[in-house]
Amino acid sequence: MSTYETRLKALREQMQKDGLDGFVVPICDEHMSEYVGDYAQRLSWLTGFGGSAGSAVVLKDKAAIFIDGRYTIQVRDQVDGKLYEYVGTADQSVIDWLGANAPQGSAIGYDAWLHTQDWAKSAAAKLDKAGAKLVAVEVNPIDQVWEDQPEPSLAKLDVQPDEFAGKSANDKRADIAAWLKAEGLDATVIAALDSVAWAFNIRGKDIANTPVPRGYAIVKSDGSAELFVAPEKLTDEVRVHLGNAVGLRSYDEFPAALNEYKGRKVGVDPERSVAAIFGQLEGAGAHIVKKRDPTILAKAIKNETEVNGHKAAQARDGAALSRFLHWFSQEAPKGGHDELSVAAKLAEFRGQSDKLLDLSFRTISGAGPNGALCHYSVNEETNRKIETGTLYLVDSGGQYRDGTTDVTRTMAVGEPTAEMIKRYTQVLQGHIALAQAAFPKGTTGGQLDILARQYLWADGVDYAHGTGHGVGAYLAVHEGPQRIAANSGFNEPLVAGMICSNEPGYYKTDGFGIRIENLILVEERIIDGAEQPMLGFETLTFAPLERRLIDVSLLSDSQRHWVDAYHAKVRATIAPQLDGEALTWLEAQTAAL
Repeated sequence: MSTYETRLKALREQMQKDGLDGFVVPICDEHMSEYVGDYAQRLSWLTGFGGSAGSAVVLKDKAAIFIDGRYTIQVRDQVDGKLYEYVGTADQSVIDWLGANAPQGSAIGYDAWLHTQDWAKSAAAKLDKAGAKLVAVEVNPIDQVWEDQPEPSLAKLDVQPDEFAGKSANDKRADIAAWLKAEGLDATVIAALDSVAWAFNIRGKDIANTPVPRGYAIVKSDGSAELFVAPEKLTDEVRVHLGNAVGLRSYDEFPAALNEYKGRKVGVDPERSVAAIFGQLEGAGAHIVKKRDPTILAKAIKNETEVNGHKAAQARDGAALSRFLHWFSQEAPKGGHDELSVAAKLAEFRGQSDKLLDLSFRTISGAGPNGALCHYSVNEETNRKIETGTLYLVDSGGQYRDGTTDVTRTMAVGEPTAEMIKRYTQVLQGHIALAQAAFPKGTTGGQLDILARQYLWADGVDYAHGTGHGVGAYLAVHEGPQRIAANSGFNEPLVAGMICSNEPGYYKTDGFGIRIENLILVEERIIDGAEQPMLGFETLTFAPLERRLIDVSLLSDSQRHWVDAYHAKVRATIAPQLDGEALTWLEAQTAAL
C-alpha cells in the first residue's frame, strides 16, 4: 500500500525521467472547475489534502503546499509537514515561491490543461528572472505514477426541462449568436462545465454534488454549436432535446476541433479556459479574442422561473433542516452522537423529500474545535463526539431540480459560554447588516463586505473567508461572477436576479466555530424619495436561528425587529410542513425576542 511519502518519491522519479526539476500540482481539471471528478484529484492523491482549493510544488529536494486562510488548520492535520512546507497564499503565491526556490537552470513542469494562460505567462516570466524555465508537459507525470487512478465518469446526461430552466436552449444559443455577431466573432469556446450545462439545458453526474456533464462546447455566430462529450453519455432523449443544430462529437476530439478555426475570430474566456486551449488555437492560426464566456452573467441573473423554483426548493429544504434542528435540540444533549452520525441524520431528513436529487456539497459537520475549521470535512479519523458545553456548526445544502440550497446554522449543546453568546451575536449583527443593506446600482460585493465584519472588527476579530458567493440554479453551489468579499479582485456589480450567500462567521482555534448563512436574492429596492435606482436583498433561506446564543441586549431595535420579522417568515413558510413536537418547537424557536 502506497504512502504519501512513496507517492512523492514516485513523482520525483517520474520527473527525473521526464527531464523535469520541478512540477506544479493544482486542484483543477481541464475546465478550471472548483470541484473536480475523482480522476482529477491529483493533489489529494499526492499529499492527502482534502480541501477544494490549493496547490503544491514539488522540486527535487523540497516541496510546498499552498492554501488560503480557510485551510490553515486543516492542511496541518492532513499533510505531513516533514514532506511539505506549508505556505499561505496571502503570504506568498505559487509563482513567487517558484521564483525564490527554483534552482538556476532548472526546468519546472506544468500541465497546460490545468492552468490558465495568464498563470503560465506569469510563472514563465518569474522563472526566467530566476534563470529557470517553465515547461508544458505532454503527459501529466502524476497520471503516469497513479496506478489506480479512476477513469472519468461516463454517467448519462439528462435534460433540464424548460419548465425549470425558464428559457429554452435554442433561445440561449440565439442570444450567444447575437452576442458573437455584435462582437464580430465567428465562434466562442465554452469550457466551464456549468456554462455548458446551462447553455444547453443539460445536466450530468460527473462531479459529486454538482450536476454537470464533462464536456466542451463551441457555439457559432449562426446559432449552431458543437458539443464535445463522451458518446457513451448520450441518451436518445438528450439527442432529441439538443436537435439538429447541435453537432455531437467525442470529448477527445475537442483539441483537434480547435484546429479547424484557422483564420477565424474565436472568443475565449481567459479566466475559465486553460492554457492548452489558447495554445491549440494559436497553433492553428486562429484569431483569439479574449472575452468573458457569454453565459456567465446570463447564468448568474436568474429569470423569474428560476427564482420561483429556488424559493420552492428553499421552503422544502428549510422544512427538512428545521426537522433536523428540532431532532438535534432533543438528542444531542443526551450524548452518543458524533459529526458523521449527525450529518447522516440531516441527510436522512432531506432525503424524506422525493424531490431531493443530491446534496449540493459534502456536509460540513463540525463539533467543538472542528467547527473552527472553516471548510472542515469530517472523516473517520477526525470524527468528534457531540459534547455538552460545545457548539456544533453544520453547513449543508440540497440539489433539487428547481433549485440549489446552501445554509449554515450553529447550535449550542448544553449551556453556552458568555464568549460563545457574544461572538454569535456579533456574527448575527453582521449578517443582519448585510441583509438590510440598500445600495445603488453598480455596487460590487466587495463594497458591501465590510458591513458583515464591522461588529467583529470593532472587537478586534475577523474571519478568513469571503462573506458571500453566487449560487446556481440546480447547478454549482459556488457560482460567479459575483462575490461578497474584501479582495479588490471581486469587482462584479451586483444585479437584480443574482443569488448570493450571506455567511459571516467567527472561528476560535481549538475552541469553536460560528457561521450563520442564508441565501439572498438581489432585488430592486423601492425607497421613498430616492434620487437613483437602488437595490437590496430578499432573504430566501428559512430556518430558525439559535435563540440561546443571541444576547438581545447587544441588538439595536432595528436588529431585534429584523430577527422577529425573519422568524415570522420562517414560521409562515415552514410551519405548514411540520406537525407534532417539531411544530411546537418551531413555534417556540420563532417567537418574538
